[in-house]
Amino acid sequence: MSMTDPLFRHHKHCDEIFARAEEAVSEGAWVDAEEAFTSLRTELETHFKSEEDLLFPAFEQRTGMTSGPTQVMRVEHGQMRELLDEMQRGLGARDAEIFAGAAEILLVLMQQHNMKEENILYPMCDDAIRDPDVGDAIAQRLAEPCHA
Repeated sequence: MSMTDPLFRHHKHCDEIFARAEEAVSEGAWVDAEEAFTSLRTELETHFKSEEDLLFPAFEQRTGMTSGPTQVMRVEHGQMRELLDEMQRGLGARDAEIFAGAAEILLVLMQQHNMKEENILYPMCDDAIRDPDVGDAIAQRLAEPCHA
């Protein structure tokens, strides 16, 4: 198992929660939508912070690349956080149109972001970082009960 395998799996987990939130909003099941969205937001933030606090610094330290792919990923994390705020606004207003508009943009951004990570950055990290503690810390963070 590579160090980034838990991150690959967590992408799929977040995709499943995202689909549940979208479905609940489309059905007008606002309580279910809020529950799924809260879970999505928590999981995405855990994922982002695992990368920003653990993976990216280890990669940057090992390679010396601080303004390359990790910086692009951080910027995209910020964009996704803004879209999550907009989705939250839609939920709070019980406005499916606001929620769906932000969700549509977020979905495209997440798909593009995940492809860059899975096909470019994660393999680079697996090659560069030889510290098993980094991989263990990521796996542990993503497996914590409130994030399962």
